[in-house]
Formats: sequence, structure tokens, C-alpha cells
Amino acid sequence: MIAFVRGPVAAIGVDSCVIEVGGVGLQLFCHPGTLAGLRPGQEARVSTSMVVREDSLTLYGFADDDEKQLFELLQTASGVGPRLAQAALAVLSPDQIRQAVANEDLAMLVKVPGIGKKGAQRIVLELKDKIGLPSRSVSGRPLQTANDWRAQVQAGLIGLGWSARDAEDAVIAVSPLAVDQAEPSVPDLLRAALRTLSKA
Repeated sequence: MIAFVRGPVAAIGVDSCVIEVGGVGLQLFCHPGTLAGLRPGQEARVSTSMVVREDSLTLYGFADDDEKQLFELLQTASGVGPRLAQAALAVLSPDQIRQAVANEDLAMLVKVPGIGKKGAQRIVLELKDKIGLPSRSVSGRPLQTANDWRAQVQAGLIGLGWSARDAEDAVIAVSPLAVDQAEPSVPDLLRAALRTLSKA
């Protein structure tokens, strides 16, 4: 298995990036919070998890090992595949997921697109004894500059399946939250945008 990759960032897309390793470009599928911390041309170390299917080998990338471990653990729950596990980490931090499972907070889990009440109940039932308690030492997510958070949040929403129009409306709705921030947090704004869309 490939535990992590290190190398210059060759490209950043809507839901993935390309890291050059030994002259080979590896595509890593990442949620917007991870992509927000990458810059084209700069070297990066990205924790990875490989998902093997009969017809494909797919690498998913994460900002740190904690996110990677939660990604892999979430998939042990019935009905949770890699895309849904990644969507969960796009909306909730690892500690928020642990807290939600420990407290059986279904309302928190259903904020994730694709997780309904029954799915949240399954996650709590199957992971409560495995997921552990929130850690106080989990580092914050990377911040994005004030000028490009809108594009990152919109791209993230589209990558999670929302239409371009819905994504644009959600970005407009959460814009007031970023007004007083010198460096708006893309993951926090993405979560706020998703909450806005879930109420629509």
C-alpha cells in the first residue's frame, strides 16, 4: 500500500491533485480542505489511502494521517464507500466525527450529503466501539487566502455533486462569514455552505 506521497504539486483540479513522484504524476482524489493547503509547484507531503477495485486502483489524499485513518475506518461501516467517507471529512473534522459517534449525534452526521438518518444510525452502531474519543491535539486545517476561497468552496460543492448554480448561491449565502477574516477558512466555509444547501 502507498501510505503517503511527497513531491511537487503538478496540478490542482476540482476534486483531485497531481503530485509528481520520481517523474510520474500520481492523481490523488482529495476533499476541498486538503486541496486548499496545496500550491502548484510547491512540494507537498500528502497522506494517502489506496482503494482497490476490480477495474481500478484509486488513491485518495489527505492533509494528515488522522484524516486518512478516519477515512479508512468510516468505510468499515455498512453502506459507506470511499466517496461518502471523503464527503464526511469535507464537512466534518475527524474530531467532530468522533464526537458525533460517541454522543450518538445523528443530527451532526446527517449534515453530510449522502448520509440519511438510517445511515447515521448504522455508522454510530458499527463504529462506536472502534472510533475512539476526540483528540485535543488534532491540528487545524490549512487556510486559504481571502481572494480565492470562493472558487475553492464552489469547486468543492460541485465536486460533491451540487449544481454550479446551487454552489454559486451557497457561496453568496456564506460570504458574510468571511468578511472580517483576513484568511477565510475554506473547510469551515464549505461546511457552512453545505448546511445552507441542506436547508434548501
